[in-house]
Amino acid sequence: MDDRSIDRLISDMTVVEKVGQMTQVEKYSITPDEVAQYGIGSVLSGAGGNPEPNTPEAWREMVSAFQDGALRSRLRIPLLYGVDAVHGNTNVHGSTVFPHNIGLGATRDPDLVHRIARVTAAELTATGVRWDFAPPVSVPQDIRWGRTLEAYSEDVDLVTELSVAFLQGLQDVASGDLSDPRVVLGCVKHFVADGATSWGSATPEAIVDGTPFDGLDEDGGEERRRVIEEHDAEFGELYEHGTWGQQLDQGNADISEQELRRMHLPPYVAAIANGARSIMVSLSSWQDAKLHIHGYLLTDLLKGELGFDGFLVSDWLGLDYLGDDYYRAVVLGINAGLDMVMVPHEWERFMVALIRASETGDVSMARIDDAVRRILQVKAELGLLDDVAPERGTTEAVGSAEHRAVAREAVAKSVVLLQDNGAVPLRRDTELVYVAGEAASDIGLQCGGWTIEWRGIPGGDIPGTTLLQAVAGAVSEETEVVYDASGLFGGRIADVGVVVVAEPPYAEMTGDRADLTLPPGDIELIESMRSQCRSLVGVLYTGRPLLVTDVAEQFDALVTAWLPGSEASGITDVLFGDLPFTGKLPYAWPRNRDQVPLAALDAAPEPPLWPRGHGLPGAVVIAKQEEVAVESSSRSGA
Repeated sequence: MDDRSIDRLISDMTVVEKVGQMTQVEKYSITPDEVAQYGIGSVLSGAGGNPEPNTPEAWREMVSAFQDGALRSRLRIPLLYGVDAVHGNTNVHGSTVFPHNIGLGATRDPDLVHRIARVTAAELTATGVRWDFAPPVSVPQDIRWGRTLEAYSEDVDLVTELSVAFLQGLQDVASGDLSDPRVVLGCVKHFVADGATSWGSATPEAIVDGTPFDGLDEDGGEERRRVIEEHDAEFGELYEHGTWGQQLDQGNADISEQELRRMHLPPYVAAIANGARSIMVSLSSWQDAKLHIHGYLLTDLLKGELGFDGFLVSDWLGLDYLGDDYYRAVVLGINAGLDMVMVPHEWERFMVALIRASETGDVSMARIDDAVRRILQVKAELGLLDDVAPERGTTEAVGSAEHRAVAREAVAKSVVLLQDNGAVPLRRDTELVYVAGEAASDIGLQCGGWTIEWRGIPGGDIPGTTLLQAVAGAVSEETEVVYDASGLFGGRIADVGVVVVAEPPYAEMTGDRADLTLPPGDIELIESMRSQCRSLVGVLYTGRPLLVTDVAEQFDALVTAWLPGSEASGITDVLFGDLPFTGKLPYAWPRNRDQVPLAALDAAPEPPLWPRGHGLPGAVVIAKQEEVAVESSSRSGA
């Protein structure tokens, strides 16, 4: 469909249909019939917005039902179905779960990131989903932020390089045509400087005192209270004592425009130059002004100076965070440059407010037409406005062996060898190996947040390989592998002990963490293991650097595997020397609390424990290759 056809379509639309295209609704809050009646432009599954049963087939059926509803609307405009697939299509049970982006930052491998995005796109389109709220292009300056795990690095150049690779992987196919049904629309986020917020500029009280949610009706209020109660129940004493909870997320970036442009804008410039067609706006503020109503940044800078002609979508509940005058929030947000609003629940309220604003002139019809044109243009580019039913994907690709091999490669390349006194590579014929730590056999802890549920599912039944299984599969048949989560093994001294410690799963504001030291239980486990083995190897599952200076000396070798996802065999590939350690730290690793955030580290008299870019090479066992060479030589008569 060309520009003239889009203009004719817009001229034929009622104001309700135009506003419908600008409305994005969470799937539990709307029916396919309502999508048809109001011409809704987009439906999303928030994290945990899964069908029952949570299978690829049920996902495809659910998405198809909403799409069929859109095709029953008067103008038959297909919708965009969106999800957060930030480390694989991880809402779907059985999908391939890749390392979180902090691990991919350690690989420094744009080709690998591109291939991961292609796999993610294949597993998304298999379920009918064509829009991914990724890649995040945040440049965190404070590792206490709960979204550090979603960000490739604190270095803007590395973030730019890898995020462009991911965006191109989602949107690129051999034909270079976005209308190819294998293409998934990327959504670069969160504009802008969400990684520059100041500690304490967002507080836990902002979640629980109701302030952000004023104006919600009774059902909406109940929904928020339910989320809050679950949030408090999961984190218990950590929140009670103020060590976890919202302090940075959705806070204020009190930085100059020069710093904003230098450190946080380049990934967006590069993304636009490489085909970005949708951008999500941050819930945070810049210089005390909410990004969702920041006309200078959204319209003057992004759409004007940078020439972005795709569409802007709000973040979850973005307008609700602007105060109790919802009508005013809608007017300010749309006039500032929002084109589509992730409502996500009370979509009727949003539509009524914007229709009223168009009637009073508080929002001009020209601004509404501009937003709708941007949305329809992107749908046209995706081939959705062609006079054919959208192609349905097949589900065989989800969690395939080929895709899991890419994830295993990503894990191996992301693991960073922090220190080693010759303990690795481990010997396969070791007589006795102790493995300890709950995370060694808990694939939910291994995957972290944004996996099946918003904050992940510790102990979850996620298909894949745990580190315990990977170790057992890597050693010889004669080796005895003994596991105890608490590290209580009895009197024998093992040749090797492997201890895994992990952050509890979290997402967004629930991961803001004041104290980055290991909890007492983990320290006790490490000390216990030290006394029960001759050589101790530590494996960290974490979404950011943790303060380990006081315990590092306990280890003969220490690695960070970040949050590796479903394929822990990638860890044993490097521990046992099948592959070299190539991972490099994408963040500086602070020595103590005084070196957090990054500005404090830069000003500190001591260097970090390990600088950004650190990573020991380890060694590779080449016995197998030598055996093959000898066998080949003997056959040739040499």
